[in-house]
Amino acid sequence: MRSVQTRLDTPRSYMREPGGAHPPLDCPPYRSSALRHPKQPLVYLPHTITEITGPRLLSELPVSEHDNDLTRQHEGEPIGERITVSGRVLDTEGRPLRDTLVEIWQANAAGRYAHRADRWPAPLDPNFSGAGRCVTGEDGRYRFTTIKPGAYPWGNSENAWRPAHIHFSLLGRAFVQRLVTQMYFPGDELLALDPIFNSVAEAKARERMLSRLSIERTQPHWALAYEFDVYLRGPQATPFEEAH
Repeated sequence: MRSVQTRLDTPRSYMREPGGAHPPLDCPPYRSSALRHPKQPLVYLPHTITEITGPRLLSELPVSEHDNDLTRQHEGEPIGERITVSGRVLDTEGRPLRDTLVEIWQANAAGRYAHRADRWPAPLDPNFSGAGRCVTGEDGRYRFTTIKPGAYPWGNSENAWRPAHIHFSLLGRAFVQRLVTQMYFPGDELLALDPIFNSVAEAKARERMLSRLSIERTQPHWALAYEFDVYLRGPQATPFEEAH
């Protein structure tokens, strides 16, 4: 549990994340990690004022109309189950973070990405590009309308399939403040077989990568709603793909 002081001018403390709360750089079941993880000890490069303060991303955030609605970016409607995905971006103490750029990318309903490297024989959807972005408001909340992605095969083993998921990138007020994670859907039986999801060894940390079905936010006759909050640090931190 977080330990929060009652006075704002006193230090705040929290328990460190337990071992296994974030994926390791080298995870043998995730075969391609063996090809790209560092083979030598990491060199610590302390941040200077330049990395911390600039260039800043405030009023010039590159967000336009329909960027957060992936179902309205083309002339026609995409095929698949329409959903909304929303939540809050929170700091160590659970305080909302505004002006955070949230970007997502995903496969279409057939499990295929709109990318030239994705060549498996599933149909492409001309009305779905699979990428969106938005900026959190004063309450730290973001919201996307999209299509529920499908599972797809990948080359980790002869019959490996990735569970349905949405990639998230969160960018703070400077370029060095970028974090990447994946959001999964509850009840997906492929999760137990997925080495990427299970590279996070700590069970409670894996649960923080699962979205929650929200019937309260579901739009009747239109779209089911899923909630996914992102904690950037602290004992409730969402597992991220970068090294910690």
